[in-house]
Amino acid sequence: MTHHNDAPNALNAADPWADIRPYTDNEVADVLAHLARDSELLDALTRFRLPRMALWVPPLARKLASHAIQREVKGVATVRDFQMRIASYMDRMIRTTTDAFEVAGLDKLDPNSAYLFIGNHRDISLDPAFVNYALYQAGRDTVRIAIGDNLLKKPYVTDLMRLNKSFIVPRSARGKRAMLAAYQQLSAYIRYSITDDQHSIWMAQREGRAKNGIDRTDPAIIKMLTMAKRNAERDMMFGEAVAELKLVPVSISYEYDPCDVQKAQELHDVATEGSYAKSEFEDIRSIVAGITGDKGRVQLRFGSPVGADMATPDEVAAEIDRQVIGGYRLFPSHYLALEALGEAPELVARKTITRQDRERFQARMAAVPENLRPYWLAQYANPVKHKAGRLTLT
Repeated sequence: MTHHNDAPNALNAADPWADIRPYTDNEVADVLAHLARDSELLDALTRFRLPRMALWVPPLARKLASHAIQREVKGVATVRDFQMRIASYMDRMIRTTTDAFEVAGLDKLDPNSAYLFIGNHRDISLDPAFVNYALYQAGRDTVRIAIGDNLLKKPYVTDLMRLNKSFIVPRSARGKRAMLAAYQQLSAYIRYSITDDQHSIWMAQREGRAKNGIDRTDPAIIKMLTMAKRNAERDMMFGEAVAELKLVPVSISYEYDPCDVQKAQELHDVATEGSYAKSEFEDIRSIVAGITGDKGRVQLRFGSPVGADMATPDEVAAEIDRQVIGGYRLFPSHYLALEALGEAPELVARKTITRQDRERFQARMAAVPENLRPYWLAQYANPVKHKAGRLTLT
């Protein structure tokens, strides 16, 4: 049986990253066969697609769901085969939920080189999915995706993510020693992937989505990335350890965020009650909403590799921020939100806003509960102020 997430294998010398790495081609058939029998996955599918049958005749509903999985993955023997099935869904998603998807900067990056793409984070699954789709369209290999173990509460979710070239970022390890060991392992795996295995990686610039529209890099991530190399070679200069990873900032810009109201609710609850209680399947619902919701126009911009002239994690974080914010595209929705807040009118590019833009924005805002509107508007207005250097960042 293929190794699954509930059977850690970190001490396996032949495969030191077995418990965090993506699945390999020789594991695919076993994992798919396991998923077709996974009762939790089958129940989740039947509740979604066959709710009445799941309620009245659960065994039959599960059997039908199992057959559907087997039919869907028939002929899938490798990770690439699995991703090619996803590509067809991406085609349809882009066609039906976006007005345009534009890619910039990728042509300036060496197609034969592996890169560590670090991007701003707005959508749980779509940010790396759009990166992968851009690479696929350009005839390049897809990335390995960093995903926090907080999103992997169900074994079947873990399996699906690892089939899609995701690797696990430990966020639930308890105790300083356990966390240090976990991050050392993660750092070593990322460096191995880029420098030895020549396989690109995507990861977010900080833990969690930027729910308030303010994109900032956490310097702790840069410390983690250089940890393995600097521990192995104590005399290595910090900038060299960074340059070796070929770190490329990536900006993704959505005209509209399908999860904007949910994010506004979270910001409202934190501001008024001091905390936000996430429901059991909220992350899954956010993933589904992101995929199926209207996004308007989407732009992905690849930056330039960060050089060796960096002395500290803070300097690297500042350079990533400079490129992410510089590459972020402002749409009419951003300017209209700033206008609605009555802030910095001189930053509102009115000539770029059409009547249709204004009507669409007003219709979306009308559907937002009154008490959530300030938070909803701030998500869209903050990138305008950030780009203009008018945000006070604490």
